[in-house]
Amino acid sequence: MVSIHDFDAIEQWRRRHKLDGQRLRRLRTAFYKKQKGAEAALAELPGAARADFAKTIKFHALEPVSRHDSKRDGATKLVFRTPGGLLAESVILRMSSGRTSVCVSTQVGCAANCDFCATGKMGIAHNLSAAEILDQLLQAQQLLAAEGRRVRNLVFMGMGEPFHNEEQLHAALAVSCDSRAFDLNPQRVMISTVGIPEAMVRCARRWPDVRLALSLHSARSEVRRRLMPISGRYSLAVLREALEQVTTIQRREVMIEYLLLADVNDGPEDARALVEYLRGIAVRINLIPYNSIAEAPHLAPSRPRRREAFSAALKAAGFPVTTRYSLGADIAAACGQLVRTEHRERASLR
Repeated sequence: MVSIHDFDAIEQWRRRHKLDGQRLRRLRTAFYKKQKGAEAALAELPGAARADFAKTIKFHALEPVSRHDSKRDGATKLVFRTPGGLLAESVILRMSSGRTSVCVSTQVGCAANCDFCATGKMGIAHNLSAAEILDQLLQAQQLLAAEGRRVRNLVFMGMGEPFHNEEQLHAALAVSCDSRAFDLNPQRVMISTVGIPEAMVRCARRWPDVRLALSLHSARSEVRRRLMPISGRYSLAVLREALEQVTTIQRREVMIEYLLLADVNDGPEDARALVEYLRGIAVRINLIPYNSIAEAPHLAPSRPRRREAFSAALKAAGFPVTTRYSLGADIAAACGQLVRTEHRERASLR
């Protein structure tokens, strides 16, 4: 079957059926803009075409498995099953400001294998198709429509390294920002990467308004290699060159994500290394308190005084700094945690 997001294939279908283009526009408005669902969208087509469209075009690529709502804040975690039986997850974040963000996955698992990441402990990644990526956004939109909310920000920061699935990522971006579909403002879309230099530059050239976030976590080579094995392939020097190119192309700040780990990367020497590494580049630094995972008992969150001192050192050097506090801690909202738990539970039942 053809995906509802494959506009070229659907246009060919329309021509074969000699259908008025206005009918198709009304279907898309009902489905993408008004979040009315497949049945209501199909009602916009004449009877004969409606039956064939329903038989030919697939509206959803993922099967919803479970929904987990935080009792503490506005987070909801959604778990989906792919046609191949794998589990993927998305997170809806309802901010106190009224803004709503959706964090989607581009893979199941992750090949980067970062020491602090639950998803990386799942093993080698399986790439999601563009339709599967987009269906996470679509089903989140439909859920939020019942609450009178809309997705304002889309974040590719779920399971997997987005640039390890680059072709499908770009295809999903195209539909996300297409006025015929979700019509998201590209300035409200962010891609988080562990640092794939060439892909970062390609993305900046193709999508100059889409924001990039780099998971850096240390500006000391030996520490970053220990935390992020992928840094053995892409050195800090090469990564800095990519950052310089991206900021020159986009003429905007890159978000630097920095997970603070007790006595690993949160000392004065770490702050000095970060200041020196980022000097002269347009960045905003986002400090992230660590949420412990069972798979990394050797890691612990930075203590409040160390965290405050680290932040103060960066601000004194002139960098804009924010501290992000994760929502949904009571539902294991860190990427990959819930899916990994469900995989373990299913394995124990065999």
